[in-house]
Amino acid sequence: MCWFQIFLIVGLIDWLSCEESQHMTAEEKNTIRDRIVEMFDHAYGSYMKYAYPADELMPLSCRGRVRGQEPNRGDIDDSLGKFSLTLIDTLDTLVVLNKLDEFEDGVRKAVQDVRLDNDVVVSVFETNIRVLGGLLGAHVMADLLRQRGGRMQWYEDELLNMATELGHRLLPAFNTSSGLPYPKVNLRYGVRNPLSRTGTESDTCTACAGTMILEFAALSRLSGESVFEEYARKALDVLWERRQKGSDLVGTVINIHNGEWVRRDSGVGAGIDSYYEYLMKAYILLGDNIFLERFNIHYSAIMKYISQPPLLRNVHMHNPTVSARSWMDSLLAFFPGLQVLRGDLKPAIETHEMLYQVTKQHTFLPEAFTTEFRVHWGQHLLRPEFAESTYYLYKATGDPYYLRVGQSIVEKLNTYARVPCGFAAVQDVRTGTHEDRMDSFFLAEMFKYLYLLFTEKTQLPIDIDNYIFTTEAHLLPVSLSNTQLSCQGNKTETYPVALEEDLFIHTCPSTDTLFPNNPSFAKSIRDSYKYLTGVGRAVRPSPIREIELPLHDSGIEPVEFLKSMGISLTPLSDFSPGDTRREHKGVYRVKLVAEVKQTLEEEEVVPHVVQLISPPFLGRTVLTAGPAKFGMDLTKREHGVKGSIAKAFPYTACRPLENPAVLKGHIALALRGECMFAAKARWLQEAGAIGVIFIDHREGSNSEETPLFQMVGDGDSTDDIALPLVFLFSREGAVLTAALEEHHNVDVLLLPKARQLGHGKTDQPFINIKLRLSEDEDLEEEEESSGPTLKVLLDESEGLT
Repeated sequence: MCWFQIFLIVGLIDWLSCEESQHMTAEEKNTIRDRIVEMFDHAYGSYMKYAYPADELMPLSCRGRVRGQEPNRGDIDDSLGKFSLTLIDTLDTLVVLNKLDEFEDGVRKAVQDVRLDNDVVVSVFETNIRVLGGLLGAHVMADLLRQRGGRMQWYEDELLNMATELGHRLLPAFNTSSGLPYPKVNLRYGVRNPLSRTGTESDTCTACAGTMILEFAALSRLSGESVFEEYARKALDVLWERRQKGSDLVGTVINIHNGEWVRRDSGVGAGIDSYYEYLMKAYILLGDNIFLERFNIHYSAIMKYISQPPLLRNVHMHNPTVSARSWMDSLLAFFPGLQVLRGDLKPAIETHEMLYQVTKQHTFLPEAFTTEFRVHWGQHLLRPEFAESTYYLYKATGDPYYLRVGQSIVEKLNTYARVPCGFAAVQDVRTGTHEDRMDSFFLAEMFKYLYLLFTEKTQLPIDIDNYIFTTEAHLLPVSLSNTQLSCQGNKTETYPVALEEDLFIHTCPSTDTLFPNNPSFAKSIRDSYKYLTGVGRAVRPSPIREIELPLHDSGIEPVEFLKSMGISLTPLSDFSPGDTRREHKGVYRVKLVAEVKQTLEEEEVVPHVVQLISPPFLGRTVLTAGPAKFGMDLTKREHGVKGSIAKAFPYTACRPLENPAVLKGHIALALRGECMFAAKARWLQEAGAIGVIFIDHREGSNSEETPLFQMVGDGDSTDDIALPLVFLFSREGAVLTAALEEHHNVDVLLLPKARQLGHGKTDQPFINIKLRLSEDEDLEEEEESSGPTLKVLLDESEGLT
């Protein structure tokens, strides 16, 4: 068989051999570090001034976000428990940044003001990593400062006591037949209490169930109560046992009662990410080999099926050679950092460089982007995962290139996200519009990683190597592995096939081994992806499109095959004397007969509308809507779909509807978030709805500032969904819900924008009809009308009937 490679050349490219000038002086690092501290002061100071004791800061409104007092954002609000979330999440960051006075003041506020028994339903996952992790990290720091003397002498483990109380308030979520936790819990009433307003959920994400072990094990070992670690280990056992045995991959969503997979797409991003992270870090923190063995088996499967450097794809867990979708989400940006811990530097460098090139193209990492690096979801929530991986790669390589990457993050945050009252998330990276939110993880993680990136270990108030970072970047001491509990260990089966041993399966990576006398190692890997997205490439247009085919002399079969496709070939030796390229035996110049049509930068989205047609609107109120890639195709319905609207309950429609009688025969209104569009559509279809209008949960979003997008399915077949589905941004959705509240009975039309009632009437043929009584001058020429005219003259003597 003849093997050959095809190199596509779209222009004449100037190749200049030049070294990257990335060196950074100590003075420059200090300047950037001081800027990071100033940025943190601006963000934290704004929260304390405008928002505390609220959970989060609304940086555009300059006020706190209090749950129940702001429009409901669906599952996003499940992070808010009226427990001063941002303060607790930020406490150990204050220590890392050497703001010890502020830390002591923050601890006093938390002890005096924060209550954990609020009647509010919260996410078990978010409360664990942000609040429980924040309390534990702050307790560890407070205890350390107390032991040193001088500071925190008044502290008597109040934060640990609060963490223990919160742990007990989370435990009812684990009361399931499988051992996998419910996704939500009421802090006061638990799960199954009639007053809890939760407990009907049947599914949870893999990361939600598998990201408990660090915080729960640390709580057990610091408090002496083994129950927390036991529950967390049990959940990990279930996920391990339910992995797809053929591929060793896990899915994204699992049923908490029977352990069956609900969504079988598998990747390393949203829904799964921190499950893999916690297997590796549980081994580091607790010293239990079972976690490392499981991680290594999963990691081998990831590198076999998911990793396609520099991409990290999503595949079907049961058929991992088939891609599940054509886009990646920004949460996978943590994975290069995890690969550094694993000691697998080459793919870490490759994926990180790909992500850096995407930030160059779009300013920030979009919430999701396609495999061609176009925007899929334009939102950017100031997520820290890219900064996290940048920090790990710099610590592993010492390459100043990563300092420059960190510098670019700092500059972009200041330029594009900074506002007078803090830093605001970006609603869409294509427009740069802001969103009125500053999530607590921005203070907990982003500033911690950026500060550490530009700070020498000797400049820190703690020995950072003595701690492991949780997924929320809270600091837990690795010395906890010496604190043994009598809890039952994890169960696992004997592996039928031994893993192929490599250097780092049971050891931490060593830079001496990874980079033996070769400081340019990382650069040699990065250079292959330098112009991955096309940004920064120096190109001069060329009228000739060429393909070079290095073929063996005997390669006549592939040559003839290409000719049969309309491609003519000329040996390079036949080039004109002015051609400067060297002659290669068996290398041909290729002339393409057919032109290739360039793809559009963005996928075309057909605008749809929701048109209010009942009185008093009568078609005059038209709301721009986005379509779906599944469900009924409204472009093939001449007159659209008409119906009265009704609000789903629960509004997110992520579980069986409690008002099917109201929804039957109506077009349902449902809030975006908490689960996939396809899952909502199935529940609403089952309830008898004849259509669905999804409304964005992101406050203030609107079709004027944010490009429309097409809703996508959940990775599995959506052929069972027959409803028409459209999407309204928040501002347009508010118009519709306000109309429903005021008039109670509102009829709408769902249809493509080009077919809305009254649209394009002036383009239709028309006739002027004139009625008047006849008079003597009727025979005179009249002024021309703008169209055909039908004149009806009535004789006065005949009268009118």
